[in-house]
Formats: sequence, structure tokens, C-alpha cells
Amino acid sequence: MLCLVAMGSAQAQSPSGRGALLFQTCAACHNVLGDGIGPDLTGIYGQKAARNPNFSYSEALRASNLVWDEPTLKAFIRDPQSLVKGTKMAFPGYADDADVEAVLAYLKNYR
Repeated sequence: MLCLVAMGSAQAQSPSGRGALLFQTCAACHNVLGDGIGPDLTGIYGQKAARNPNFSYSEALRASNLVWDEPTLKAFIRDPQSLVKGTKMAFPGYADDADVEAVLAYLKNYR
């Protein structure tokens, strides 16, 4: 049992483990293996924003012409409303650089 606790602690401290914990907030709306309330984020890297024709994106996001590269994802994870004024994204963002990096590392697992 001690081994499992130690392994869980080490996972929580790794970028993808910490990212998985932080992504639980995102998972209230998003999924990485299918749509939720928000669009599926699987394979988001390099994709154009508002790419899922079955999701009702905000006009602001559809008109943004963003491509989800690393700098754009970092900016959106940090402060979605600042990057895309008028987005439907209700999440205020992660202010801490380490949190932003951890969520990015987690999303990279689902390319």
C-alpha cells in the first residue's frame, strides 16, 4: 500500500500527473476522448479553433481564426476571455505558469 501511495504522489508531481489533476476542472465540460458539454480536446494541437461542426461555438471563437499551437493554447489556458473576447468558455484560467504547463503536458498525451 505504501508503494501505491508513493506512486500516486510521484504521478501528481509529474507534469502529466499534475496536469491530469488540474484537467479535472476542465473535465466538467471537456473530454479528451469524446465530446462533453464542451468540445472534445483530443488532437487539439495544430487544429483550427472551432473545428467541430457539431458544436455550437461562440461567434467570437469561430471568427478568431486561431490555430491551437502551444503559444495559443498557453494563452487560452491562462485567460480564455482575454485571448478571445466573447468566448463561451466560463473558466477563468490558470494564472500559475506551472499549472498552464502541466495542463499542456496532459493534453499532449492525447494528440
